[in-house]
Amino acid sequence: MQRVQRASPWWWIPTLYFGQGLPYVVVMTLSVVMYKNTGFSNTDIALYTGWLYLPWVIKPLWSPVVELLRTKRFWIVGMQLFIGAALALVALTTHLPGFFQMSLAILWLLAFSSATHDIAADGYYMLALPQHQQAAFAGVRSTFYKLAMIAGQGSLVYLAGKLTESTGDPRLAWSVVFAVLAALFLLLFVYHLLMLPAPAADQPGERRGSLLADFLATFRSFFAKPDILVVLGFLLTFRLGEAQLLKLAVPFLLDPADKGGLALSTAQVGLVYGSLGMLFLVLGGLLGGLVISRFGLKRCLWPMVFAVHLPDLIFVYLASALPENIYLVAACLAVEQFGYGFGFAAYVLYMIMVADGPHKTAHYAICTGFMALGMMLPGMVSGWIQQQLGYQHFFIWVCFATLPAFGMAALVRIAPEFGKK
Repeated sequence: MQRVQRASPWWWIPTLYFGQGLPYVVVMTLSVVMYKNTGFSNTDIALYTGWLYLPWVIKPLWSPVVELLRTKRFWIVGMQLFIGAALALVALTTHLPGFFQMSLAILWLLAFSSATHDIAADGYYMLALPQHQQAAFAGVRSTFYKLAMIAGQGSLVYLAGKLTESTGDPRLAWSVVFAVLAALFLLLFVYHLLMLPAPAADQPGERRGSLLADFLATFRSFFAKPDILVVLGFLLTFRLGEAQLLKLAVPFLLDPADKGGLALSTAQVGLVYGSLGMLFLVLGGLLGGLVISRFGLKRCLWPMVFAVHLPDLIFVYLASALPENIYLVAACLAVEQFGYGFGFAAYVLYMIMVADGPHKTAHYAICTGFMALGMMLPGMVSGWIQQQLGYQHFFIWVCFATLPAFGMAALVRIAPEFGKK
């Protein structure tokens, strides 16, 4: 145990945050591609997969349970085992008559497990590392989380596409993909069971009063923050347009031209959107963090708000021109993803600023809950809107839906030096 307690963070931070990112991309992206490949409508896909955001919306409600019962290490390895089992169950449902309903129910449980894993992993990170190492490894955890997104949206979607082409059976292809994911998570469970340090600070939290009283006090202190209505307005509207675009981007790329789509194959979507697009998203995020550290969040806010939202016009162009040149499509998606990654850094730093204080862990979880709510509600109705308007007019609507974010950005107050080194 002493060897494990002194293990370098390099032995567990990359695998822990890669494991944190994968279930999220499974629930949010792979499920959309899988249901699109197996013949479900955009309305059903957006509505029912949109509900899968709910665990991330309400995760602050059970974060005190993770804090007060057992260790963070216990929750991490326990949730990884449960996630692996859930992924295996999805793999077994693909050819069953009630596939859509059964797989959604399992993905719902997987989403709750993933959100619980997020709470435990983020808390564990702060307990297992001294403060100077927390800052030093912040970029590492972010990078491996995003590499999980690339692996999920890129490699696994590409694998599903190639398997579909070779077998002619998309349900079999997705069964194999989920079986691979299940095996990977069982390996992560065994690895972290052996390799995660057991820091002395990782103990069940000490109660100052009843669980309910502590819980309510934490929530009251968040909603007593200055300008809380502006804070909530910014958190809820910043991704109002993007939440709708993200749900329909993959169906748009996959749908045939007679339905207004680009008619890409699943494998092509994995390459140009999942791999190349996510790579540029990562690069944009890294550059965004560097720029904020140089100039501070206040000076960067407006350029970053524009960087997130203006590239949505690219989808208006793609839906209007329907280009057949895969390299042109890839370049357009790379620009859109880079802008989104670059600008989203400001949103993350704003949440950190809002959460700062005695209850920063719980308050940051509340911020991320409102962020998820701002993604869930617009995403749920986006499929219906798209089917009423068609892709071209839908993406124009998305651009108009970004306007509230600009209005709220004009109202937020940020300390001039916040975020600057």
